[in-house]
Amino acid sequence: MSKFNWIMFGLAGVLGGAALFSMTMFLAFDINVWLKRARALRHWTYLVLLLWFNVEVWGRVVWTLVHWSS
Repeated sequence: MSKFNWIMFGLAGVLGGAALFSMTMFLAFDINVWLKRARALRHWTYLVLLLWFNVEVWGRVVWTLVHWSS
């Protein structure tokens, strides 16, 4: 699971950094396209983090059920 965690947090970091950059560009130049991009990237960041959380929790549930009798 360690590689999965690194990949998901790396992807979330890149998306979060891009969202922050887009928000900064919107605040600096007041162009609405940057605001739309920042919102879209923020939503993708939340999606990646929720996917990670869901896989982590359900992975533990499945692992517990498989190893219950041992």
